[in-house]
Amino acid sequence: MRVVMFGYQTWGHRTLKALLDSEHDVVMVVTHPKSEHAYEKIWSDSVAELAEEHGVPVVIRNRPDDEELFQLLKEADPDILVANNWRTWIPPRIYALPQYGTLNVHDSLLPKYAGFSPLIWALINGETEVGVTAHMMDEVLDAGDIVMQQAIPVGPTDTTTDLFHKTVDLIAPVTIGALDLIASGQTEFTKQDRTQATFFHKRAAEDIRIDWSWPAETLERLIRAQSAPYPAAFAFHKGKRLEILTAVVSEGLYGGTPGRIFYREGEGVVIVAGADARTGRNHGLAITSVRTEDGAELPASAYFKTMGGYLTSRP
Repeated sequence: MRVVMFGYQTWGHRTLKALLDSEHDVVMVVTHPKSEHAYEKIWSDSVAELAEEHGVPVVIRNRPDDEELFQLLKEADPDILVANNWRTWIPPRIYALPQYGTLNVHDSLLPKYAGFSPLIWALINGETEVGVTAHMMDEVLDAGDIVMQQAIPVGPTDTTTDLFHKTVDLIAPVTIGALDLIASGQTEFTKQDRTQATFFHKRAAEDIRIDWSWPAETLERLIRAQSAPYPAAFAFHKGKRLEILTAVVSEGLYGGTPGRIFYREGEGVVIVAGADARTGRNHGLAITSVRTEDGAELPASAYFKTMGGYLTSRP
């Protein structure tokens, strides 16, 4: 099939590479301009550069809603559009333009985790598996019929970075497998159960601020979710920002006030956590490494020289 691809960052790059390595013919690529946004500078392989290396025409757009782009798409005469990590709304006159419509590739197990940063949200929420879904685009974001989907398990120590590397390897087989089904003439696909749909927003600085009323188990997943190269989860100690790089759930149960710097346990320093921590039935968060405001990375045992005092959510 003749394919026009809409995509950005490493997800789009992997999609384009899969298309270029397939029997399908990529006739045009549409991608976003480079961004200085913290999350968009992560996994930022260039779709434009890969397309240009293979002689594929490239169009740069923030939004795909202008008349010039529409005319370019009509001239390219694609059989199908393929989108992955396109960051703005694609209007119906574009996604419905080709004979076979538009195949969107999304890094979650739809209908759950539609929208943005699905791997981070899924890890924080304790999901047991994540994956990649190829679905037909319609008027509702990430809601169209599922053509193909593959899942991988989430391990007990997996970070978002680990899950990124695992799921990005699914892009090629899911994308090309879905295209092959469409090219074979299949038109009936799996409708999403909209009663199971969840939709998440982009991550921002407020989303990585530690709230010590959360259970230690959730905080431990937050810290794994915000692993490098993502911005680290943070709290404040004596009015200064302190990034929490690694932590585990404590073995012991600790009671008191959430945020209290309480006890040395193994290689970690236990912080009281959980809204009901006063009951003494909660595990704490055993911090094992931190980064200070000046960029110094230290074992928690070296940073916290004495017990007592608090880590707070704000200065």
